[in-house]
Amino acid sequence: MEKDLNLYWKRNLTYVGILLSIWFVVSYLFGIVFVDQLDNFRFFGFKLGFWFAQQGAEITFVILIYVYVRLMNKLDREFNVHEE
Repeated sequence: MEKDLNLYWKRNLTYVGILLSIWFVVSYLFGIVFVDQLDNFRFFGFKLGFWFAQQGAEITFVILIYVYVRLMNKLDREFNVHEE
């Protein structure tokens, strides 16, 4: 049982690390660091760098929350630690 729980937490932390990395790229790199390069492109009439800084990071965050919930529900069922 201990081995199963260690694997469960390892996969949980892997999910968190990947999802936080995606959020970092979108919110910090796209919204701050690469904003000048991205502003050369337009998205719905707005400069792409501006869009990422104002809307893209928030939308991505909400999507990542949804993805995390789905992944964790699946992982909980796989390791039989889900709530009914």
